[in-house]
Amino acid sequence: MNSLKRLFIVAFLLVFTINYAQDIERTRPKEWNGLVEGSRFIDRFLPIPIIGKKVSDTWGAKEVIPRYADNGIEDKEWSYWGGNIVQGDDGKYHQFICRWREDSEKGHMEWPRSEVIHAISDNLIGPFKYVETIGKGHNPEIYKLKNNGYLISVNGGCYISESLNGPWKYDKFEFDQREKPILDHFTNNTFAQREDGSYLMVSRGGEVFFSETGLPPFYMVTSESNYPPYDGRYEDPVIWRTNVQYHMIVNDWLGRIAYHQRSKDGIHWKLDAGEAYMPGIAKYQDKTLEGWYKFERMKVFQDKYGRAIQANFAVADTIKKQDKGSDNHSSKNIGIPLTVGKLIMVLNTKKLDANTKTIRLKIQAEEGFNPHKDINIKSLRFGASEVVNFGGGCKVLKKEKAGDDLILTFEGKGNGFTEDNFAGKLLGKTRKGKLLFGFARLPEVNYLERALSSKYPVLELNGRHLKVSLEIQNFGQVSSIDSPVKIEFKKEGKWIELAKGEAPTLKPFEKTIIQMHAKKFAEIGEVANMRVTINQSRQNPLILEGKVIIR
Repeated sequence: MNSLKRLFIVAFLLVFTINYAQDIERTRPKEWNGLVEGSRFIDRFLPIPIIGKKVSDTWGAKEVIPRYADNGIEDKEWSYWGGNIVQGDDGKYHQFICRWREDSEKGHMEWPRSEVIHAISDNLIGPFKYVETIGKGHNPEIYKLKNNGYLISVNGGCYISESLNGPWKYDKFEFDQREKPILDHFTNNTFAQREDGSYLMVSRGGEVFFSETGLPPFYMVTSESNYPPYDGRYEDPVIWRTNVQYHMIVNDWLGRIAYHQRSKDGIHWKLDAGEAYMPGIAKYQDKTLEGWYKFERMKVFQDKYGRAIQANFAVADTIKKQDKGSDNHSSKNIGIPLTVGKLIMVLNTKKLDANTKTIRLKIQAEEGFNPHKDINIKSLRFGASEVVNFGGGCKVLKKEKAGDDLILTFEGKGNGFTEDNFAGKLLGKTRKGKLLFGFARLPEVNYLERALSSKYPVLELNGRHLKVSLEIQNFGQVSSIDSPVKIEFKKEGKWIELAKGEAPTLKPFEKTIIQMHAKKFAEIGEVANMRVTINQSRQNPLILEGKVIIR
C-alpha cells in the first residue's frame, strides 16, 4: 500500500470516528493515581431501593433486562430524556422531562422535535406518571424564581408559570453576551440560586451568566470555559449550591465520563480528582445491575441545606444512532440516591494554614445520624481536598460532646490548606464501614464578594484625542468599592498603558460607564488589541483582553 493511499485511509477513519463514533476510551489522568476509597463523586452513588417488580417483557438490550421499570419514567410509546424534579407544596414530586414518539422514523434522532411534559410521583425514585404536555422543547430544567413562580428552560426558549400546575406561557430566553465570544451554542443550560435570590447559570460551553431574579436576560461574565483541562467533548453541565459551596458536574459524552468541580462564588471553579460518574452506577439493593450504555443529562434533587440527595439521569440502552423507530431500543429517566454529606463546621476563628496547631470541628447530629455512635473516629481525615482525597490530612486528637453534636479536635499537621482553598473536607467511614464525608467553610474566607465585570472599551477618535468609554457592572451579591481601572493596548508584543480611571461603588447588578481620555495611537477603522484590568481589593484582578475597532 503506497503512503498516499495509507494517509487517505487514516484520514477517512479519523473523520468517521469523529463524526459517527458514540464513545472513545479516555486515558485516566495520571494525577488521579492514589485516590482513596470515597474520595470521588462516583463513590457517593448508593444502591437503588426496590420499587415495583422486575419486568422482562419490555424494550431494551439484554444488559438492561430484566429491570425495575418503575424507577423514573418509561413506557413503550415514548422515549424520554433529561429533566429534573422539584417537590411541590402538595408533598408530591414533580418531574419536568422531554419525550418523543418511540416509533418516529428517525428513532432517537427525533429528539430535536421533542416535547416537554409534567409527570408526578409520590416517591422520589418513581414511578412518575404523565400529567400534562407543556409544549415543544428539549433539555428542560425547572427552577423557582426569586419573586415567586417557576421557569422551565428549554433549548431556545422557556416556559413560565405562577404554579407547578400551570398554565405555562412560552417566551424567548434572552442572553446578553456583553460583547464576549460564544464558546458553544446556548443550550443545555443549568441554574443555581444564590444566597440573595439571584441566579447563576452555566451554559453548554462552560460560560457563566447571572440574572437578578432568575428571569431573562442572563448576563455573561466570563470569556473562557470553566471546564476541566482534559481532552473532552463536554456538555450537560449541572450546578447546585449547598450551604457551603457551589458544585458542578460536566459530562464528556464521547468519553462517557463526567467530572466534578467546586466553587465558592460560581465564577471560579476548582476541579476535584476522580470520576464523577460513568456507566455501571445503576445498582440495586438486591445486587441487580442495569447495564445502561449511556448516562447523560444528570440533574440533582436537593435537601433544605442544598445537599444533593438523589441524581437523575437520561439513560439509553445502546448507541443513540442505533436506536431506530419501532425497534427494541429506547431511553428513559432513572433516579439514583446519593450519600449525603454531613453538616460540619470549623470552630477556629483564625485562618487555617501550615502553621495551624489544632483544628476544632463540630459534626452536627441529624435524623438517623448520631455522631457519637455512628462514626469510626480513627478513619477520619480533615483538610484540603487535594490531600484528604489521597489519604492525607489531619488526624483526630480528642473528642467531646456538645449536646447531640460532636466536637473533634484534629492536629493541624498536614492540613494542606493554601490560598486556593475555600472549603475543608472531612472523609472517613461509619462504624458500619459506609462512606462518611462533609465539607465546611473556612475561617477568614470571604464567600460573598464583589464581582465586577466590564465590556470592551469604546475608543472614539477626535483629531489627536481619544475618548475612552468603559461599561462596568457588579454581578456580586455585595456592593463593590472604588476600584482602579487600567486600559492598555498591545504594540510590537508589549502592553502599553493607554488610560486610567476608577470604577465607583456599585450595588449588586448596578452598572456605570466611566469616561477616560488618551492620546491617539491608531487611525479610525484600525483594530487594536486591548486589555482592561480592574483591581479589586483582596480579590484577584479582573482582566479582559480582546480586539477593538477604533471609531
